[in-house]
Amino acid sequence: MSKAFTRENDSAPDDDEADDPKPLPKGVKNYMTPEGFQRMQEELRSLLRVERPKVVEVVSWAAGNGDRSENGDYIYGKKRLREIDRRIRFLTKRLESAEVVDPTLQKNRDRVFFGATVTYAREDGTENTITIVGADEVDMDRAHVSWISPIARALLKAQEGDVVDLRTPAGLEQIEVVAIRYPGDAA
Repeated sequence: MSKAFTRENDSAPDDDEADDPKPLPKGVKNYMTPEGFQRMQEELRSLLRVERPKVVEVVSWAAGNGDRSENGDYIYGKKRLREIDRRIRFLTKRLESAEVVDPTLQKNRDRVFFGATVTYAREDGTENTITIVGADEVDMDRAHVSWISPIARALLKAQEGDVVDLRTPAGLEQIEVVAIRYPGDAA
């Protein structure tokens, strides 16, 4: 057997393991908004009921065609099946450990808590708006940041007008809370 077909380092992760999402830090709860929880449930349902059965059907058909070593449909189908199964395991674990927190039920709306949309001003005068969500709901395109991120931790429990310290790679920066909104608040 040629060395080209052997793995040089047995401790190197498989391609399948390299993409695994990072686990939550120890002792950190898996808070999630109701919308994020529902999106994850829908993704899991879609993988189980739609995508996985389609891939299994293709792999079964390809396996029936004979020589599997040179059968692209079989090889890539099996790889996709492993990816789907890994994602299903991840979603199942995260949904089981999720603590759904509904920000619309927040009583103390003058402070920053989970689910708040916060507008803050930097020292240079620029304003940014973020929404604090669960670790699995992060979406930088929509300015959704994890509640365990440095910016969210700096802002938690602050009120409008408070100036808080944010640790950045460039050093300590002071930011001022300009506005706090929760879902259901009048715009």
